[in-house]
Amino acid sequence: MKKIQMVDLPSQYQHIKETVDASIQEVLNSATYINGPYVKEFQADLEKYLDVKHVIPCANGTDALQIAMMGLGLEQGDEVITVDFTFAATVEVIGLLKLTPVLVDVEADTFNMNIDALKRAITPKTKAIVPVHLFGQCANMEAIMQIANEHNLYVIEDNAQAIGADYTFSNGTKKKSGTIGNVGTTSFFPSKNLGCYGDGGAIFTNDDQLAHTLRGMVNHGMYKRYYHDVVGVNSRLDSIQAAVLKTKLPLLDSYCDARRKAAEYYSNAFASNPNIITPVTSDFTTHVFHQYTLQITNGKRDELHKHLLDNNIPNAIYYPVPLHAQKAYQDDRYNEDDFTVTNQLIDTVISLPMHTELEDEQLEFITKTVLDFVG
Repeated sequence: MKKIQMVDLPSQYQHIKETVDASIQEVLNSATYINGPYVKEFQADLEKYLDVKHVIPCANGTDALQIAMMGLGLEQGDEVITVDFTFAATVEVIGLLKLTPVLVDVEADTFNMNIDALKRAITPKTKAIVPVHLFGQCANMEAIMQIANEHNLYVIEDNAQAIGADYTFSNGTKKKSGTIGNVGTTSFFPSKNLGCYGDGGAIFTNDDQLAHTLRGMVNHGMYKRYYHDVVGVNSRLDSIQAAVLKTKLPLLDSYCDARRKAAEYYSNAFASNPNIITPVTSDFTTHVFHQYTLQITNGKRDELHKHLLDNNIPNAIYYPVPLHAQKAYQDDRYNEDDFTVTNQLIDTVISLPMHTELEDEQLEFITKTVLDFVG
């Protein structure tokens, strides 16, 4: 059996090696490392794939979130609501911009933003909502957009883990994740479903004026060289990463299908075990399984984590500490009673290997090892 990896990027690369190598060599030959043709071509390809008017490439997913908030003109002290159960980058940029983060609990089954908690968190100072499409499926965007419209709030979608997912509204309309709110952001970190070979990110919007502002902001606030019209940052997707992404984008749907197939294998194997809760997919979204995350309900999650490692099965706990308890983001405003689900999840969740190259022999070994231990 081939060595099991949490994300098997070397094997994935072998399938596209010839095209990727040729594309990178073309960039090296032309020496157009910044804002070269591949950046513009990838941007256009991604706009077509997402059916969105504007894609603004940038240096990474964290920058994408920060620049999106800058572009919306959020000001110091404005409250931004997001979830407690997510990676720190989501709240990190709120703090960097001197905005006020407001953390809310998530749903126990989907791990996404709890709509009732969102409603309770809105105050006169609230200016934006940042739903996180965690682990690969969309938050309840129809409800979130309705609330945002009622209160005149911006919606910034953190789509770092769900690019390729489809959202279906109650009237049957479909949109790609990240294209529903005022602006969406994503990361092309190598382990993402659409990942490059370094850092990379992008911002999406259908708002022409916002897109114009964002395009200046990612490039030092310049629209014309050495003329700075807005306060910006240095956050550009380099040409080599764009070349990799342009090669991989046509394969994204097949990558997501491979992840779903692996997830189906896992879920079928664990379906009858009373100590394991398998991932749930909401009716309004597809799931692209950036992570396959179980809940272990018999109190043996940490022991399982070690047992898997002892058997050379990589696994991870996303996330071991909620944001409201992180030293950097602790605040007297928070009440533990408001985070009952998150506080439960940090003790029960565990993510198994999930990538496009998983083989049945590996999946069989992983599931058997989990079941033999959990009982």
